[in-house]
Order: sequence, then C-alpha cells, then structure tokens
Amino acid sequence: MATIDDVRALALALPGVEERTGGHTGAPAWRCNGGQIAWLRGPRKTDLAQLAALGRTWPEGPVLAVRIETAALAGELIAADPDVFFTIPHFDGYPAVLLRLDAIAPDHLGEIIADAWLLRAPKAVARRWLDERGLD
Repeated sequence: MATIDDVRALALALPGVEERTGGHTGAPAWRCNGGQIAWLRGPRKTDLAQLAALGRTWPEGPVLAVRIETAALAGELIAADPDVFFTIPHFDGYPAVLLRLDAIAPDHLGEIIADAWLLRAPKAVARRWLDERGLD
C-alpha cells in the first residue's frame, strides 16, 4: 500500500520534478518541464453525480491522477488491474488514469510515476536517466 509520502519521495527523486499546490484544489501536484505528471485528485460534485448515474462510487482513500501516454492506455491499465486503476467521465479522451494509493505497491507506483515523468521530461534528461539505469 502506497502513501502520499511515497508519491512525494518517488516524484521528487526524478530530475526536474517539483511539487506545487493545486490552485483551485489545494492538493499537491508534481510537475516537470511545464506539465503535471501526477496530482492528488478528490471527487467533485459532478464526478459523484456522473458515477452515481453509472452505478459506481468514488473509492475510499487517497486517489492519484497520473499522466499516461494515451487515453487508450487508461483502458488497458484498468483492464489489467481494476482494483488499482479506474477512470471517470471527466477524463474521457484525456491521457491520464486514476489510481487508488491504498491498493498499489510502492514499487509499482514508482514505475507509473517514472513513466509519467518520461512523457514530460526533456528528452536529453530522460535519455541520460534511462541510460544510467540500463533501461531502454
């Protein structure tokens, strides 16, 4: 089970990542190179109403939104591990997925955050980081 402190440590360990407070939510968000890679996401009234109309509810515990490569990947992640990943109508067509922090292992969370960072990091910085780890 991962925590907000795990998110913070994993994200801030990546080159160029900084933490900011969301302007309209007050929740922490992590970004680099001008774009968010992950942010805490609580439900809005609209989210709750849309989920109720679908016969679903917002999960208990903290939820993290994470940038992903494509909107289609969200469906793949959800299909592979529906206990961890989910989405809401607000994110339809947007390259991000929601995940339950209390249902994901910290090492898996680290992979998801690193993948999000690789989408936003400057290419030379990302290449160097990957090379240092023997990753392609």
